[in-house]
Amino acid sequence: MAETKREIERKYESDESGLPDLTGVAGVVTIIDKGVTELDATYYDTSDLRLAAASITLRRRTGGSDAGWHLKLPVEAGVRDEIRSPLSDTVPEELGRLVRSRVREGQLVPVVRLRSSRDVRELVDTQGRLLAEASVDAVRADRLFGGEGSAQWTEIEVELADGGDPALLDTVEKRLRKAGVRPSASSSKLARALTETASKKKRARGKTPGNGKTAGGPAGGTPVAADPTAADPVTAGDHVLAYVRAQRDAIVALDPAVRQGAENSVHDMRVATRRLRSTFRSFPKVLDRTVTDPIADELKWLAGELGADRDHEVLDERLTAGLHELNPALVSGRVAERLRTWAKAQRQTSHRRLLGVLDSPRYLTLLDALDALIADPPLRKAAAGKPAKVLAKAVRKDFAKVSELIGQALEEPPGRTRDETLHAARKKTKRTRYAAETAAPAIGGPAKALTKSMKSLQSLLGDHQDSVMARRSLRELSAVAHAAGESTFTYGVLYGREEGRGERTEEALPDAWERARAQMEV
Repeated sequence: MAETKREIERKYESDESGLPDLTGVAGVVTIIDKGVTELDATYYDTSDLRLAAASITLRRRTGGSDAGWHLKLPVEAGVRDEIRSPLSDTVPEELGRLVRSRVREGQLVPVVRLRSSRDVRELVDTQGRLLAEASVDAVRADRLFGGEGSAQWTEIEVELADGGDPALLDTVEKRLRKAGVRPSASSSKLARALTETASKKKRARGKTPGNGKTAGGPAGGTPVAADPTAADPVTAGDHVLAYVRAQRDAIVALDPAVRQGAENSVHDMRVATRRLRSTFRSFPKVLDRTVTDPIADELKWLAGELGADRDHEVLDERLTAGLHELNPALVSGRVAERLRTWAKAQRQTSHRRLLGVLDSPRYLTLLDALDALIADPPLRKAAAGKPAKVLAKAVRKDFAKVSELIGQALEEPPGRTRDETLHAARKKTKRTRYAAETAAPAIGGPAKALTKSMKSLQSLLGDHQDSVMARRSLRELSAVAHAAGESTFTYGVLYGREEGRGERTEEALPDAWERARAQMEV
C-alpha cells in the first residue's frame, strides 16, 4: 500500500567543503551526525522524457530507511508530494496509474541511475525535536537511455521535518549564503543528471526536459517547448489557444489528485473540461467546429463522469449541514444515519466508476485528441484578427443568450419550468464567464469585470440548482424512510428549508441580473 509524504526541501551547490555550521540558526541547538548512507536509485521515464518535462520523478531506490519506489509530484517551488510503495522488481501498478495521464500508451524505461553517498546531519532544538535534516550528497549519475556518459557532483540538501515551519528554511538559507553556498541551478538531482548526460546536440539546443529550459506541463508525443501557444499571444487565435492549452494542462495535472481522492480535485478537473468545451462553443469563428465538436462531445462525457462524484459530494455536504443546523426538537427518526449511509454508498460507487473512466482507452484518446488539436490547431479566418474585436464579439453573443434565458425565467411562475430555465441560464452564464476569461488578457478591465459579475450570477444560479437537487434527494430519502416505517417529519422540515432557500435566490435574481447588465453596458 502506497503512502504519501509532503516533502519540503531546498538544494544548494557545494564546492565539497562540507556543510557550514548551522548551530544557532532558528532554534537549532544541536547538530547530530547520522553518518553516511549509500543510496542507489534508478529513475524511470518514457523515451521522450514526459515525466521529466512535467518535473515528475519516478524511481526505485535501495539503501537508507525508505528503500522502495518513490513517485514525486510537484506542488509548488521546493514542495513535492512523495508517494512511496514497497520495493519490487517492476513499477507498482498504483504508481503507474498516477502517471498514466502523461505516459498514456507509452512505456516506462530506466533512464538514469544515481548513486549517492549521503552524509546526514539532523538539526534539533532544545527539546531534542527534529527541525530539519541537512545532508551533503556526493552524486554519480549514469545515463541508461536517451543520452550518453556520466556526471559527478556534490550538493547540499536541506529538508524540513514533518510538520515543521517553512520559515526555518529561509533562515537556514541566509546562513548558507553567508558561508558562500548558493542555491542549485537544477530543481532536482534527476534534472541535473539529464542535463549533464544529454547528448551533445541536445545540450547545445538546451532542450533537455527538467533543466529549467522547457515549460512544465503534460506531454503526449510533442515536446512542451515546441507548443506554439507557449509564446505570448498576439492574434485572437493565440489567445484562444493559450486558454485551451491551460485547461488541457489542468486536466492532465489534476489526474493523480483525482485518483487519490484529493479535496476539490474532481471539481477542478470538471471545471477545466467545462472551460474547454465552452471555449470551443464560444469561438467557432476561431476554431473550426467540425474538428472541435467531436472533442467537445467527449469532454461532455468526461464532465458527466466527474460530475457524478462531485454532485454527490456537494449534496452530501449541503444536506448534512442543513441537518446540523436544525433544532434538535425537529429531528426525529434515523435521518443522520440514513444520510451517512446514502453519502458513503454514493461516494464508493461513483469513485470506483471514476477510476475506471480514468483508466479507459476513451479517456486517454481524448487527451491525445487535445494534444493533437493544440499541436495543429484548426484555425479559421478570424483567428488571425485583432483579439479585442474578435473576442469581444463572441463574449457579447454569449451574454445575449444569458439575457434571453434570464428574461424567460423571470416571466415564468415558480415551478419546474422556471427551475429548468434557470438551470439553462446557469450553463450559459458559465460559458459567458469562460469566454470573458479567455478575452481578459486581450481586452483587460472590462472583460475582467464581466468575468467577476458572471461568477457572482453563476454562484446565485448554482445555489438555486443545488436547492432543486437537494429537494429531489430529500423526496427519495423520505420515500425510503417511509417504506421502512420510519418518521419522515425531518425530511419534510429540510425540504421546506430548501424550498425557502430556492425562493430567496429567485427573489435576489432581478437585482443580480441588473448589475450584470450594467457591467456589460460599460
